[in-house]
Amino acid sequence: MKKWAFCFVSLLLIFSVMLSGCNFTGETPQGAESPSGQSSLKDGEQPSSGKAITLSVETEITDLNQFSASDNVAFAILNNVNEGLYRLDPKNVPQPAMAKEVDISKDGLTYTFTLRDGVKWSNGSPVTAADFKFAWLGSMKPETSLSGYAFILTDYIEGGAEYAEGKAADVSGIVVKDDKTLAVKLKNPTPFFLRLVSFIPYYPLNEKFVKEKGKDFALKSENMLYNGPFVLTQFDPAGGAVLEKNPNYWDNGSVKLDKVNIKVVKEMNTALNLYKVGELDRVNLSSADVSANKTSPEFGSDIEFATTYLQFNLKADDVSNPNIRKALQLAYDSKVLEQLLNNGSKGAVGLIPDLMNGAGGKSFRDMQGKVIAPDAAKAKELWAQGMKELGHTPKIKLLVLDDTVNKDVGTFLQSEFKKNLGAEIEIESMPKKARNKLMDDSSYQMAVTAWGADYDDAMTYLDLWVNHTPYRGNYNNPKYDRLIAEAKKEADEAKRAEMLLQAEKILVGEDAVVAPLFYKGHAFLQKKNIEGLVYHPYGASWDFKFAAKK
Repeated sequence: MKKWAFCFVSLLLIFSVMLSGCNFTGETPQGAESPSGQSSLKDGEQPSSGKAITLSVETEITDLNQFSASDNVAFAILNNVNEGLYRLDPKNVPQPAMAKEVDISKDGLTYTFTLRDGVKWSNGSPVTAADFKFAWLGSMKPETSLSGYAFILTDYIEGGAEYAEGKAADVSGIVVKDDKTLAVKLKNPTPFFLRLVSFIPYYPLNEKFVKEKGKDFALKSENMLYNGPFVLTQFDPAGGAVLEKNPNYWDNGSVKLDKVNIKVVKEMNTALNLYKVGELDRVNLSSADVSANKTSPEFGSDIEFATTYLQFNLKADDVSNPNIRKALQLAYDSKVLEQLLNNGSKGAVGLIPDLMNGAGGKSFRDMQGKVIAPDAAKAKELWAQGMKELGHTPKIKLLVLDDTVNKDVGTFLQSEFKKNLGAEIEIESMPKKARNKLMDDSSYQMAVTAWGADYDDAMTYLDLWVNHTPYRGNYNNPKYDRLIAEAKKEADEAKRAEMLLQAEKILVGEDAVVAPLFYKGHAFLQKKNIEGLVYHPYGASWDFKFAAKK
């Protein structure tokens, strides 16, 4: 999840259909037409018995266009209304979805997928191999790929980079053999490729429909087609969305919920109050509310392969100085932040989260150990040296999102930097869209942001900084770029892991491009009559296909 660029959000589950926003009700008239142009009820089917849950998110739903969506909220929705060749099961293992099977060549380079019989879009049109090729090419082309995710295809599929650069009219590694057969040739053996095709940028799109809608594609629920467990029947970016069971989904019988409602609730206290009066079924807890609820039978926690960190802009005033950045890295204690969050999150000692795969059965974090550790005395020395080099006292502004957790993190950092460096840091909080624009325009000094893993491998983090974009701090180090490129070609697991370990040391330790803060966890309360909710630690988080209301 990118941010993806990835935003720091918490997802809360609730029953209420009381969705607010601009003309947003959260109600769909029984038997009303769905976005596919047909009733959401099959012939002879009775209206829903009301098996509905509501997903609450802390940030607005800014973009559901597969070519440009890049955050956790959008991915959570798209993962439930659409589907790729494979889908992660409740244990995070890729399972056949639109594809009924795959044949992998002995050299590990060619994957030949065969689609299931009768798979359909929500308007009844068949899902074909050509739909996948159209979507994948669109995700690679600079004119249409606005999500920053082109690399997740071009880096692995043969001919993808040449196509994206305008050097080829087609992608040699994607071959539509017939309506039901898609062959994909990779540049190098990629053991996690089935996890990649389970992820949003690898989902199909219907070319005819997308071209008919033009610039209006995905701006409204009726301007989208769906091939997943649910269809989108309402969508208001500031208010929320409504998902209803898709009668044309190939595995419709396994979907137990009739409806999923999504509500934008930025303040965690508001959500908790609704939970207490019986209107919410699940609520994420703020750090202040964890201790009082830990003994409740409704208390639970989960983890995510996601790191929240400070992104420095290497071209901005003051933080362009490496000693200033290194001082800021060492001037806070992530373990103290862990205690303050008190929600299952862990203080970060490097960019790559705990438990992510490394090599030889070991996690990446266990192999690497700490890349940074708090050191107030050293931080003061570096700060003084940086001020001497700059010739003035740094004046720094910190961007944060306007949700509860991000604002709390900003306040913590402001206090730590004042205490340990004597630095006066100004905090500016704003909605995600505004924050992202400032970062994309290079109009920031440092920002609290985050990245959630797209797949279980350190590369999902480390290759983000080879694109030299403003959002990634305008970082440009040829040595780092070469390491990442070589790691993508290396077939030996141990050698590849060593390259990635070295890359993290350069990015975080030597160049101080980012300052890792914490690995994300969630503490929550949930009523006992909801079961089967799946929260994936990487990729698109929520999956409602397996959920049921008892």
